[in-house]
Amino acid sequence: MSLQGDDVRGPVATLRRIAFLMERQREETRRIEAFRNAARTILPLGEDDVRRRASAGTLTELPGIGPSTAAVITDACNGVVPERLVALERTAGPLARGGEEVRALLRGDLHSHSDWSDGGSPLEEMAMTAIELGHDYLVLTDHSPRLRVANGLSAERLARQLGVVDAVNEHLGGSFTLLKGIEVDILDDGSLDQTPEMLRRLDVRVASVHSKLKMEAPAMTRRMVGAVRDPHTNVLGHCTGRLVTGGRGTRAQSQFDAEAVFTACVEEGVAVEINSRPERRDPPTRLLELARDLGCLFSIDSDAHAPGQLDMLDFGAARAAEAGIDPDRIVNTWERDRLLEWAAARL
Repeated sequence: MSLQGDDVRGPVATLRRIAFLMERQREETRRIEAFRNAARTILPLGEDDVRRRASAGTLTELPGIGPSTAAVITDACNGVVPERLVALERTAGPLARGGEEVRALLRGDLHSHSDWSDGGSPLEEMAMTAIELGHDYLVLTDHSPRLRVANGLSAERLARQLGVVDAVNEHLGGSFTLLKGIEVDILDDGSLDQTPEMLRRLDVRVASVHSKLKMEAPAMTRRMVGAVRDPHTNVLGHCTGRLVTGGRGTRAQSQFDAEAVFTACVEEGVAVEINSRPERRDPPTRLLELARDLGCLFSIDSDAHAPGQLDMLDFGAARAAEAGIDPDRIVNTWERDRLLEWAAARL
């Protein structure tokens, strides 16, 4: 298939687009990484060098490029849409139906991960993909130190990451903002797993329970209410911790007094996350409707661990629309300055 007009993509853009579409369809990570690695390999090379190698059939001599990715690069150099991309584009419509109006109102995403913790891509790649999706902002929320299995960031590593975020934003020049954030672990006693000094340096803070999910309901309620009452908390992440499908299997939801937790959220101005990952669907519908009726704010977040997963906001938007949630109660429909003013209001 020959490329026409706006369909024209260079080899790097073609490889990235294939990887993005594979990720949003939740294909095997190893296969996705083959395309991302190939894009990273040829990115520093000059266009003439890539074309020369494609013409000579020597692309596979480069590290990280195999026959499949070499064929994609060669097609792109020759002005041909690779068949793999054609097939993926045929299924590139909305991931969920019914939430299109809400999805169009979302200006950004408050929960995402990079390879600084347990994500699969550099934060620069996450930012670039967010720009391509039309976001005004993306909050980078890598994990806090207690979550060692996810390579959580110590205060020192987080401080270094903030410097990288500043450099990215300086390069972008203000058209898009990568916001400084964290997914901070809620400890057993309801305190947050990062120093107050570091938490105050951030723009947005998502607080989530990741351990002892089977804690008795009264103790879990005290734990969650304690975190919500902490003035650093902006968003209560995936509140039940459940898993309903996916490669990690299923996991029952935590037990707690949802009315007490959500009432605290209303009183403190903390948003309840509508986690868009299809394996979570958290909070469950009954709790989502309870939070709606109690007057909670919400944040529709992707919880993306790879660039293509940023598009999973479709799932959360569909759930918000089905629940009849007023879009102005969804904090990531707000423009950046309003969002930042809300997030800083309790400090």
